[in-house]
Amino acid sequence: MKGIILAGGNGTRLRPLTSVTNKHLLPVYDKPMLFYPLELLTRGGITEIMVVSGKEHAGNFMNLLGSGREFGVRFYYALQDQAGGIAEALGLTEGFAKDDNMTVVLGDNIVLDDISERVSDFRGGARIFLREVESPERFGVPVFDGRGNLIRIEEKPEKPRSRYAVTGLYQYDNTVFQRIRELKPSARGELEITDVNNSYLREGRLDYVFLKEPWMDAGTVESLFEASRLIRERSASRR
Repeated sequence: MKGIILAGGNGTRLRPLTSVTNKHLLPVYDKPMLFYPLELLTRGGITEIMVVSGKEHAGNFMNLLGSGREFGVRFYYALQDQAGGIAEALGLTEGFAKDDNMTVVLGDNIVLDDISERVSDFRGGARIFLREVESPERFGVPVFDGRGNLIRIEEKPEKPRSRYAVTGLYQYDNTVFQRIRELKPSARGELEITDVNNSYLREGRLDYVFLKEPWMDAGTVESLFEASRLIRERSASRR
């Protein structure tokens, strides 16, 4: 299993904090934001990890992470020339992933669950991780039929048909890259990861798991603040 952290994008929702740095290097309580997805992967037993970033701050990522020796892993790096969507960024990792399965996490996602069992039991296809949220319209939203079966995923719907969000944590086999090549840009000009997930779903090859621990997308000023508050509270409770 390979690990992939997608840390590109322009961070427009966090300006002016991101005027001179990448959002994934901002602090969440006492660590850079990027450390949380990194620790998620290493807790899962993954030791080969690729970080995809924009070219403007690539050197800062390398200065922060180095070769990976400090973390007991080996890092690889890829550059995304421009923000073209999550799926476009994932497509840059094909040479790294090769024939292996992969666990993919967005660099601004704070996932506190232990996914080691999910890493070891993944056998192919795709898997998404769901969490109940207050504002599902901000995310990809799973739609279930009357029997509780997942029938599709809707990207940022105005009227969400469930209270769940598709979090920025995914698992894929290596057929994901052919699927990405077959995508067409959405109305906002990006290759959407929701379209990738729906392609697996149509073939009956998409699994889903409900996260049990808190999950946050720290990509806005408010969610960045709340993520820091949550981590501080959990750190204090362990003292």
